[in-house]
Amino acid sequence: MSTPRFLTLPPGVRPASIDTSAGSFAALEALPVSGVPERWPALLVPGLTGSKEDFIAVLQTLAQSGRRVIAVDMRGQFETGGPDDPEAYTCEALGNDVDLLAQTIGEGEPVHLVGHSFGGLVTREAVIDGRTKFASYTLMSSGPAAIVGPRERFGRAMLTELPELGMEHLWHNRMEPEALAAGVPDEIVAFLRKRLFSNSPVGMAAMTRQVLSAPDRCDELTQVEVDTLVLYGEHDDGWPPAMQAEMALRLDAECVVVPGAVHSPAVEAPETTAAALTRFWNAAEARLLS
Repeated sequence: MSTPRFLTLPPGVRPASIDTSAGSFAALEALPVSGVPERWPALLVPGLTGSKEDFIAVLQTLAQSGRRVIAVDMRGQFETGGPDDPEAYTCEALGNDVDLLAQTIGEGEPVHLVGHSFGGLVTREAVIDGRTKFASYTLMSSGPAAIVGPRERFGRAMLTELPELGMEHLWHNRMEPEALAAGVPDEIVAFLRKRLFSNSPVGMAAMTRQVLSAPDRCDELTQVEVDTLVLYGEHDDGWPPAMQAEMALRLDAECVVVPGAVHSPAVEAPETTAAALTRFWNAAEARLLS
């Protein structure tokens, strides 16, 4: 579970709605102080139990490099609605949403794409299908295939309990105790509860099945000509750091390990994460424009 550090939007960050042919997506939008972007935009996609709010701590910093930065809720997540059809939540279907979002946000320009955790498995679909030209691609705390370790066990427990016991059980017996044990402030705990109960139960179950069964698509990803960054916390409890480092080698990607971070670098080490993304994005643009 990703836990935002705070919920107050910094100056220059505002709620937004991104309208596509597949529907509207709730978003947070950050612009440079001038209000006029001078660089290519960026699209940030959250993980399974996350939302656009997981990126609040980095949005303003990222925008100050001169670009429009958009974080979204995926279909069925928090403030973006979704149907009661499991097929709407496959990686392929959600990846199609990412294509449409990037094309809308880019308005003809390449877009920097970031996928966090399950969002990495989704966004790579859009990169591999080749329908959208991306300025760069970042896999943040994601992996080459299905998730492993403690988060795999949580996912399998969730799949067992959710259909029979519902969201209340999931919250009271798993997510709330985890948040309280971590010393999460009351207002954030209240937000986490609101977010969980706003998710599509069908979508959450379907996406959990996806994250537990995703195939390895690194070989296909290597065929795409796009600057790629693998960024993760040194203590990641999703995909092990060694697995992500190996993935970076397979992808011939740049690799950044965020000191002190676990599975959510944008929350746990926002300044370090934002600095790494900005440097990578600027370098990718320079190569494409040279």
